[in-house]
Amino acid sequence: MITTSFVPLAAITLASLVAAWMDVFSRRIPNWLCGVTAIAGLATGAVAGGLSGLGSQFAHMAIVLVAGMAMFRIGIFGGGDAKFYAAVAAWFPLANAVRLLVSITSCGLILFLVWFAYRRARRLPISRKKSDDLFDSLPYGVAIGAGAIMTEIFSLAPLS
Repeated sequence: MITTSFVPLAAITLASLVAAWMDVFSRRIPNWLCGVTAIAGLATGAVAGGLSGLGSQFAHMAIVLVAGMAMFRIGIFGGGDAKFYAAVAAWFPLANAVRLLVSITSCGLILFLVWFAYRRARRLPISRKKSDDLFDSLPYGVAIGAGAIMTEIFSLAPLS
């Protein structure tokens, strides 16, 4: 029997896998995917928590979007990454913001270490200089998706 807690996990997992796949192979996370992910997250918040749940998740999404766009503006983060992070933030109430941030950052560190080792093993340069090769950049959508899945799994288990 499928429990109701499985549906949000399945939905965020599907969105995260699609975003990760697209980011790895094209270094793009499309706006339509970010929009659908955000709308589904907000709808889940409204169903589970009413207007207060919707408001909390909307606030989380808005804060993350503003922060992500600021990081995009100064060149720290990609625009698709910023929008996708905001879209997955729409799945979680503001109270889970730190948990989501820590999960995504932890996954990002692991992703960076794997990416760094791969580039060193292939004798590819590691630099912050802009490159003409799109695939020199880190596909951070993978970390965002993995962190969102981890956060959803951890939110299913009560804290003790």
